[in-house]
Amino acid sequence: MTDDVVDRRRVNLLRDDPEAQALEASQATASEIEAGDEEMPKIGLTRRRVLLFGLFVASALAFLYFVLPKLAGLQGTWDRVKTGAPGWLIVAGLLEIVSFGGYVMLFRTVFVRGYDRIGWSASYQITMASLAATRLFASAGAGGVVLTAWALRRSGMGRRLVACRMIAFLVLLYGVFMCSLVIFGVGLRTHVFSGSAPFALTVIPAIFGASVIVIALAMAFLPADFERRLGRWASGSHKRVARVARAVATVPASFASGVRTAIKLIRERHWGVLGAIVWWGFDIGTLWASFHAFGGSGIPTFPVIVLAYFIGQLGNLLPLPGGIGGVDGGMIGAFIAFGVPGGLAVVAVLVYRGFSFWLPTIPGIVAYIQLRRTVARWKADESLVL
Repeated sequence: MTDDVVDRRRVNLLRDDPEAQALEASQATASEIEAGDEEMPKIGLTRRRVLLFGLFVASALAFLYFVLPKLAGLQGTWDRVKTGAPGWLIVAGLLEIVSFGGYVMLFRTVFVRGYDRIGWSASYQITMASLAATRLFASAGAGGVVLTAWALRRSGMGRRLVACRMIAFLVLLYGVFMCSLVIFGVGLRTHVFSGSAPFALTVIPAIFGASVIVIALAMAFLPADFERRLGRWASGSHKRVARVARAVATVPASFASGVRTAIKLIRERHWGVLGAIVWWGFDIGTLWASFHAFGGSGIPTFPVIVLAYFIGQLGNLLPLPGGIGGVDGGMIGAFIAFGVPGGLAVVAVLVYRGFSFWLPTIPGIVAYIQLRRTVARWKADESLVL
């Protein structure tokens, strides 16, 4: 049997199992094991950073809670807090907790299947610590991604497998985001759903979501042996060119592998992928309950709440810790554009953000400390085996 025939059969196997290529490319070598000893990503709570972060949060909250209502002519907005329904606020808090449960469920489905070293306790620690890192630092959640990837590497997963599953996790999570922009944007514009439907807040988000979905799905058609092909093509070039070509190829190849893994999980009907819907859905439910706690006749329809919620979430792309200011302002602006009374929009969104931002922060910092101990235990266990 010729080498070409063997290569073709291996390529067919890799195409059938998108994670097989990641496993093949991430065999545990001595260099990878040494790389696994890298330091834990530091939250970096220096005195200066804590002070600056505290000043930013205080000033942002002061503007949102006190200055914004006056600028908008809503001086009586915070009088509504006294009339808030406690029952609805309790419901809002419970819904937010369930949302975190969906995040843990999705994490275990994507990362832990077939890998029993990460139990429920470690899963909770990794997810909550990453949520805290996402809330406390900017970069559109990159801090949480880095911390999660580090913990998975220290548990023993190969780099390429971590990259593959991380992308699959993000595809499933943000696939719900993009599909919601399309479904609710088109639904409101075509009056399938009830509610106000301004063009800029329905059609444009729908086009954006559809474009992202098409691009992601197109990546799934990238050949499973893309890196090998590019490597062969560049092998006749200058060594430096060949090295750069192989390095560049890892990015689209990893992304394509992750997309195929996400599609495979859906096709195999892993119930845990519903964790993505639980994460977003119950977080939106917290916003919905916040409206009911303070609203009356001005409460927007649920489709409007969903679309304005996701439009506001785009504020996480701004370099602001936890999206403070960007997410809040985006949601409030979207609701007002949808015809929601300004006073109700301000108080409901800011109360919702109180739950979504602060509720996971303290438990997440505790989970971060616990995760350090868990990783130290994993390292001790490896030393005993060696």
